Amino acid sequence: MKKMIAGLLAALVFLHHGAALADARSAVLIEANTGRVLYEQNAHEALPMASTTKVMTALLAIERGDVTSTVTTGKNAFGVPGTSIYLALGEQLTLEQMLYGLMLSSGNDAAVAIAEHIGGTVPDFCRMMTERAEEIGCENTVFSTPHGLPADGHHTTAWDLALIAREAMKQPLFRQIVSTQRATLPWEGHEYDRVLNNKNKLLATYPGAIGIKTGYTKAAGRCLVFAAERAGLTIIGVVLNCPDWFDRAAGLLDWGFENWQQVTLLSAGETVRTVPVDRSTAESVRVIAAQDVAAPVAVDAWPDLIIDLPDTLPAGIEKGRQVGTASLVDQGQTLVTVPLITADLAPEQTFRFHLTRLTTLWPLAQ
Repeated sequence: MKKMIAGLLAALVFLHHGAALADARSAVLIEANTGRVLYEQNAHEALPMASTTKVMTALLAIERGDVTSTVTTGKNAFGVPGTSIYLALGEQLTLEQMLYGLMLSSGNDAAVAIAEHIGGTVPDFCRMMTERAEEIGCENTVFSTPHGLPADGHHTTAWDLALIAREAMKQPLFRQIVSTQRATLPWEGHEYDRVLNNKNKLLATYPGAIGIKTGYTKAAGRCLVFAAERAGLTIIGVVLNCPDWFDRAAGLLDWGFENWQQVTLLSAGETVRTVPVDRSTAESVRVIAAQDVAAPVAVDAWPDLIIDLPDTLPAGIEKGRQVGTASLVDQGQTLVTVPLITADLAPEQTFRFHLTRLTTLWPLAQ
């Protein structure tokens, strides 16, 4: 029922913006930290994804490669069809520079050069891409190319692509690259540098936009992976086969920020409770949240904070030991669970402790 209401509200918003709900073949919105689904439309249909493929190419390169290493343009990368940064045969750039060419200008030549640098061969790199997608939780994604040009069996879903983007946005370098509107790279054989302009128009037009990647082929249509953050809420979205991709993405983000909010029930380091300790030199210890207990909830929702802590703790507890959990629960769904840890020491009572206590109290007994 809640998803049905959300879908109807989304439709009204999109119609208000002049974009019909059916503009995208597939769409999804998730919150970046928890992965909570905020909106979905046909999100699990397997579809071609064009150059949004490069989100995984970049993620794998950052995870497996040394970004300061030198990448040499081989014969397979030279002259790849489609969008290009016009790499010359044998031209060398650092992996980081190649990644800027990959994600800003959507260079297919950069994609092949990166794939061969990391995987040895393009097929081996594509196998690595597919395996990494499975590790992330993608259930219907196969990579046959590192760039997204049409190929047999090359497909994903809006949901899977959102999961991949969420994982990639955990990488500081990836976030830096995809939020950059303009960059320059050395250009071998030229007296001037390459100028790279990001194809993602949302970076210039949508307040709070932070990425991520455009894609287009005739088979896939216009595809867009996008993200924005406001008031502590980071939303990642995907639209596949969407003619009005930027308008639709903006409408989705507007709806997301209007109808969802980030709620923090406990802050990292905040004292949750003071718990007694048995047979310790300390009578009690403070228990604190190890991280923020925060998650996205609907603007009219009242989430619950569930604390799981014992009534007492044994002696010998060290500072920083996990002794319980705190969970944020919204309408029966546990969105986040955070460790609760001790903020103090609780040493065991020793013979010396009892002897000292006895001698201290002895005069009082006279």
